[in-house]
Amino acid sequence: MKVQNNKFYIKNMVCPRCIDTVQHIFNDLQIETTDVKLGEVKVKTSISDQKKQFLEKQLEDKGFELLQDRKSKLISQIKAIIIELVHQEDEPRNINFSTIIAERLNHEYSSLSRLFSSVEGITIEKYILKQKIEKVKELLFYDELTLSEIAFKMNYSSTAHLSAQFKKETGMTPTQFKNLRKPGHHSLDSF
Repeated sequence: MKVQNNKFYIKNMVCPRCIDTVQHIFNDLQIETTDVKLGEVKVKTSISDQKKQFLEKQLEDKGFELLQDRKSKLISQIKAIIIELVHQEDEPRNINFSTIIAERLNHEYSSLSRLFSSVEGITIEKYILKQKIEKVKELLFYDELTLSEIAFKMNYSSTAHLSAQFKKETGMTPTQFKNLRKPGHHSLDSF
């Protein structure tokens, strides 16, 4: 069995630890990789159907999923690009997400957007917003940046805009979220 373009697309790879875990799975199965990044693994040679079944099982055991069809692969690639841009880039961008996604995937953004919405049940923009809010939570938790520095880092037009989106998504202001980790306050899951 030949792997198309010697690439595997893997769902649920969202962080550097996921990359390490997937790399270990491929190594354990003695499948030589040339590149492992969010949502995608390039292998050196083709693999047998039997080895592919072992790979699928190992990935599933760790919470990942080997994607088979073109639509699933595109969705996974869109998510990986967004996660990379939101969670791993440190510099503010002056190019919008839609342009980056369309260029990297070599597709019209409108068709990618329709596909994403039909499969995921939310728009790409809503998915980006959810990822940005998760990153803001992380930055607030570590308490190393002011709210205006976080707003700048995350490409918000103002702290007011950031605060409004944060409250809409989480039901609390950034300050209320920050205060949750102080003594005498409740954790998020106790609400």
